[in-house]
Amino acid sequence: MKASKSWWLLLVVSLAVIIPFAAPYFTFNPSHSRVPIASPELQFPLLVGHIGLAFLALLTGMIQFLDSVRIKSQGFHRTMGRVYVCSVMLSGLLALAVIAYVDNFAKATSFLALALVWLFTTWKGYRSAVRKQWDQHRQWMIRSYGVTLVAVTGRLVVPLLLLIDLVLHGFSLPGGREQMIDEVLNVNIWVGLLVNFILIEWKMLKTK
Repeated sequence: MKASKSWWLLLVVSLAVIIPFAAPYFTFNPSHSRVPIASPELQFPLLVGHIGLAFLALLTGMIQFLDSVRIKSQGFHRTMGRVYVCSVMLSGLLALAVIAYVDNFAKATSFLALALVWLFTTWKGYRSAVRKQWDQHRQWMIRSYGVTLVAVTGRLVVPLLLLIDLVLHGFSLPGGREQMIDEVLNVNIWVGLLVNFILIEWKMLKTK
């Protein structure tokens, strides 16, 4: 399967960001979680399921952007599309349950918005395919995958947000380093979602 340099770059960057983040959860040990776990019996399995399915969506969605798959192997494209849609739907629904355990309002609302937009764009992409509205299908699935990639973008923007926070505070840390990191991690998903949507809509307008 031939792929462009930009596709390979996206794949390498995405895996480099996501694998170190996701790997501790697949030890299936709640003590390795990167977020506080209030209920090891319920919250942690929900979180692991959400992350695992989101990772599957990341991989299957990326395969869909290969011309050799989308154009020349339409049967495989449809199969991977179904896997992607099911992964997003299940992961998104699990995310809605996991949000109940997030105690910070800004972070909870960012994950809620992310999950709802993810579910909506994916559903629109699926429905347009069922109706054989291929242009709309392509546009909505690009939007859906843009939301999938917020898991990557939201982490890539953290260093920039830390720098902005430092500048806004005159390169001082009035609340300490931990508070600065917490403040950034409460808004990075919002920023990642905004950045991805701007880039995607700009790209689609440019190609019309």
